[in-house]
Amino acid sequence: MCLESTPVSNETLLSIKSLSVNFGGLKALSNVNLDLHKNEVVGLIGPNGAGKTTVFNCISGLVKSDSGKFEFDGVARAFPKPHELVDLGITRTLQGVGLFNELSVLQNVMVGADKKHKPNFVKEILGLSGKTEAKLVQRAEEALAWVGGASLIGRQPSELSYPDSKRVALARALVINPSLLMLDEPAAGLGQDDIDALASLIKQLKRRCSILIVEHHVDFVREISDSVNVLNFGKLIASGSYDEVKKNPAVIEAYLGHTDNPDENSKLGA
Repeated sequence: MCLESTPVSNETLLSIKSLSVNFGGLKALSNVNLDLHKNEVVGLIGPNGAGKTTVFNCISGLVKSDSGKFEFDGVARAFPKPHELVDLGITRTLQGVGLFNELSVLQNVMVGADKKHKPNFVKEILGLSGKTEAKLVQRAEEALAWVGGASLIGRQPSELSYPDSKRVALARALVINPSLLMLDEPAAGLGQDDIDALASLIKQLKRRCSILIVEHHVDFVREISDSVNVLNFGKLIASGSYDEVKKNPAVIEAYLGHTDNPDENSKLGA
């Protein structure tokens, strides 16, 4: 089924200005600016070690910035701490699947509603009212249905294929109905059919939230992104549509090294 494209809002959801991070003497990020509008899918790409995951980790409070300004949904504030993300409506997936083997698939998704993502969170809520527990179960079931994982509800993580494990991890990120969904290499390790299904899902999800994606699969980025930001050695070297940035000489050099052949950018996607 061909879905109509959801228009990008003029309202800015996330704005980061002059973000810098140092790891010892290494400049991991240097004055990075990033804007994300409501109902927008933004790709964050670049060679290995460019600083993409460090940007994610700053937004999610896993890495402390040395400088920079953070604004979310029109409110200027400090970069959030991990336990503040759920209340803000920010959620992310990890490069690794990160499921808890001692919990069922449904319980793993329920953990996404916890501010600290503790595996014993499910046991803690069992002591709450039946209404509270039932509401969370319903949200987890709905999140699994969104990602095509309704049939996985009664299973254990050890029984899942890798693509199904990634579906569960995505459902866990969606259980809070986020405003901002951050996906760290969601297409990694998937076959083409699963990548195509993921692209279709993301196009549907942008109707509900804004999405920031770190990904090495350039054809996938081109398919799903409204705009793309390119990092290299911790600096933002290009921003714009995918077709615009792939022709940028700085981007071509970052991926391929210096080249005088304009056709070389075909390696970044036709």
